[in-house]
Amino acid sequence: MKKLLLFCLLAGYSVAHAQTELVFVYFTDKPNKAAFFANPLSELSQKSLNRRTSLGIALNDQDAPIEQSYIQNLQNLGFTVTDYSKWLNGAAVNATPAQITILQGQPYVSSVGRFARNTSSVPKMAAQNKWNSSSDTQKELTTFNYGSGSAQIDQINVRPLHLAGFTGTGVSIAVIDAGFPNVNTGSAFERMRNNNQIKAVYDFVTKTTNVYSTSISNHGSAVLGAIGGYIENTFVGSAPDADFYLYRSENAVGEVPEEELYWIEAAEEADRKGVDIITASLGYNVYDDPRYSYTYADMNGTTSFIARAAEIAADKGIFVLAAAGNAGQQPWHYLMTPSDNPKVFSIGAVDATGNSSTFSSFGPNALGIVKPDGSARGTAAATVNNSTLTAVNGTSIATPIAAGGVACFLQAFPTMNREQIRTKLRQTASLYPNHTDQMGYGILNFGSMYNQVLNTSEIVKKEKFAIFPNPVKNILNVASESEVISLEAYDNLGKLIRKNKGQKSIPVEDFPKGTYYLKIQMKDQVFYEKFLKE
Repeated sequence: MKKLLLFCLLAGYSVAHAQTELVFVYFTDKPNKAAFFANPLSELSQKSLNRRTSLGIALNDQDAPIEQSYIQNLQNLGFTVTDYSKWLNGAAVNATPAQITILQGQPYVSSVGRFARNTSSVPKMAAQNKWNSSSDTQKELTTFNYGSGSAQIDQINVRPLHLAGFTGTGVSIAVIDAGFPNVNTGSAFERMRNNNQIKAVYDFVTKTTNVYSTSISNHGSAVLGAIGGYIENTFVGSAPDADFYLYRSENAVGEVPEEELYWIEAAEEADRKGVDIITASLGYNVYDDPRYSYTYADMNGTTSFIARAAEIAADKGIFVLAAAGNAGQQPWHYLMTPSDNPKVFSIGAVDATGNSSTFSSFGPNALGIVKPDGSARGTAAATVNNSTLTAVNGTSIATPIAAGGVACFLQAFPTMNREQIRTKLRQTASLYPNHTDQMGYGILNFGSMYNQVLNTSEIVKKEKFAIFPNPVKNILNVASESEVISLEAYDNLGKLIRKNKGQKSIPVEDFPKGTYYLKIQMKDQVFYEKFLKE
């Protein structure tokens, strides 16, 4: 009934609506940019400036704030201006063809860009389901019982980083999504709240801070849970000690092109705050008004406003991840934007056995660039919502699981070039150098990438050592010329079950048969090895 009512209302509105369209007014310049360059802290946080400095990224005109007098000029012409972008240097307004001509004649306007991809009547396509379907079912080592999170963390091999002490501490992640109900009250997020890991929130749809409203979608809550959620002995996210900025850019009730602008504004704010990672389980290809819908040819990384802004975010040193989409079984079976941009690390979904999830969208992008870049668990993946454990399907959940792995890696190597990280992630994935259109280069392998970088680091040289016998029945030994400070054995859920200090062996005869992990603490380094108990 609701959909029928909406159709009737739109039918009565179509004549007036056809006279206007959403456009983006590009401004000519930023007259006050000199003041910004003289005092960058007027616009960017010290953390944001530190990220640029550590990565060798210079400030440019994009970083300067937008010229407010130009916004006022648009308002003086009778336009309502609620959304604008300093990166793209312009503002969005709804305008008639006659008004567009007037705008193009203003001295402070360089051009007027159209959101509408189709100017003629186009049959409405079915939008792909980007939402999940769910069913209930400083370098100190953090010890976890991973519970239901164990399988998906091990599938992308994040545990080695956790065992080495890298659980996302000090790394900040902007989660740009559709809402975060119960994150402020649910027990699954209590650890996050108690540790002051939620640094800021904002709703760019309503221009308020009410991201926790129970009247909006809880999609973002599930996404956040996959990274930082925690229920003792039941579930641990992929980067449980990361910091979070929670931004709402999506209104799940409908699909309008303004949502691209909300996302861009959220990304710009994330940059101001100095975040390290943006994870976006959102994407666009079809809008309620078909004039704005994209074709596959538009999935080229530069046509959409959101893809262009996502690339700018990446150029600022932010590692941007985006869900490929859930259209694998639909007529539109391709990826969505912004995952089409080459500098956005797009994520496909796989099941527990490592096969592509049937719903996971296909690449490549319209220019033939391999997409998705890699894959993570997206079928029956575990997360938390409010106070409960939930099983979730979608590239929407595969993306934050992977984002947590990136956070752990950035804690270990914070100054590593972001393009090098993207390249290393592809090269250590399960199918590389091959790929498929649905899985990209395959299942990500953070442990392998960590070891490769560690072994080639000029700062850390890996000691020669070996563990034996493996498989083991009684005593596990470490052969090394270096002093061993301690040995710690963990079960497959991440629980510490035995520790020996100052010895090169550890008894395991009473362990049940199965897979275990040995943490080897040497003087200046920490290593891990997997072993089997017979």
